[in-house]
Amino acid sequence: MRRLLTAAAALALLLTGCTAGDEGAEDGVVRLRFQSLAWQKESVDANRQLVDEWNAAHPDVQIDYVQGSWDSVHDQLLTSFEGGEAPDIIHDASDDLADFAYGGHLADLRALLPERLRTDIPARSWETTTFGDGIYGVPFLQEPRVIIANRKLLASSGVRVPTPERPWSWTEFRQIARDLTRHMGAGRYAVAWPLKEPVSVSLNLGLSAGGRLFHREADGRVTVRSTEADTVVPGTVHDQVVTDRTAPRTTLGSGGSDTLPGFFAGKYAMVPLGFAYRQQIAQQAPEGFEWTVLPAPAGSAGLTQGVSPQTLSIAEDSPYKKEAMEFLDFFLRPANMVRLARGDWMLPTGTAALADPSLHTAEAGWATGAALAAHLRPAPAQSVRGYPEWKDKVATPAFQEYYSGAIDGAELRSRLVEDGNRVLARYQRK
Repeated sequence: MRRLLTAAAALALLLTGCTAGDEGAEDGVVRLRFQSLAWQKESVDANRQLVDEWNAAHPDVQIDYVQGSWDSVHDQLLTSFEGGEAPDIIHDASDDLADFAYGGHLADLRALLPERLRTDIPARSWETTTFGDGIYGVPFLQEPRVIIANRKLLASSGVRVPTPERPWSWTEFRQIARDLTRHMGAGRYAVAWPLKEPVSVSLNLGLSAGGRLFHREADGRVTVRSTEADTVVPGTVHDQVVTDRTAPRTTLGSGGSDTLPGFFAGKYAMVPLGFAYRQQIAQQAPEGFEWTVLPAPAGSAGLTQGVSPQTLSIAEDSPYKKEAMEFLDFFLRPANMVRLARGDWMLPTGTAALADPSLHTAEAGWATGAALAAHLRPAPAQSVRGYPEWKDKVATPAFQEYYSGAIDGAELRSRLVEDGNRVLARYQRK
């Protein structure tokens, strides 16, 4: 069904690609295509409602909502840019923007950004969409990684429950997992790692231990180097699966949603997930199931973790950049940003929106997530040209084999560094 929806969205985009500008020229109405990747019902509803509100108040600048898909957005955008049929306003993630920005497909927003928007979003968030000297997207939603836990299992085991003020260390997390697994009994595990997409999890959580993996050299080139700090998080996951047997191999190829039935059944006490998964848990948990949101473990850099915010960009080929930014300024007003954040069960980047009391309640772990917002930093791979290829061809299979025990740490480092640098070198030739 997701594939069918993706194909339908792509077809709709192609069919509308060449007509919007012509219609605007004929009837005097500026028509902008906004491709949204919202997919959860609450999020889609919030996006569509804001588009409707804008259209009702701005008869001369109309927004056409186009549904895109996270599953295929990179390839779909690449095709639409090359064909000259890109949407005017583009919803994406910051770690997908580098190649499009350097390739000249996205507009530099510096001269377009209103001061309110520029100052409301912290500098660390703007760093995620800054490539070279330009800003190529507005970061507006962010998602820390947290641990969703079975409250009753934690309470009955007697383990210390972490808080943002006093989190577990990675070493303590490993010991807690041992204690929990013993308490739960045969056939059950303290933690389930859904690592179908292992790269962003490994790199972003690795920042807490001081890991970076990507390093910018004196000549401006980016290279891959593995230090001791880069091994803390991957080593913990590997040891939980292979050595301690406190995490099952069976979930390593799973997506986050795939682990939820086992979590609800008590097979796993904890599942590390993105903050937005709380929506599925709230909707799908059986009656009487008690769950809680815990901060991810902390390392030498505390609770720091990498994040790739959701972004809104403007196509370089759009003839209506000014009008597009006016819409974004409306779309991302503090009250509207709160609506979008709650619809997606994520956190807003804007400081005014993040201060909203509804995002600081104990209900559904909102307060825990909000407490982590100050610790979010640009993901290590943000500005790395060639990252998508490095991730797909080198890092994903290497991490998957390492976490399953098929290769050791030395082989993992060799692949990430040696094979990885060969990939990145092709994108950085001068």
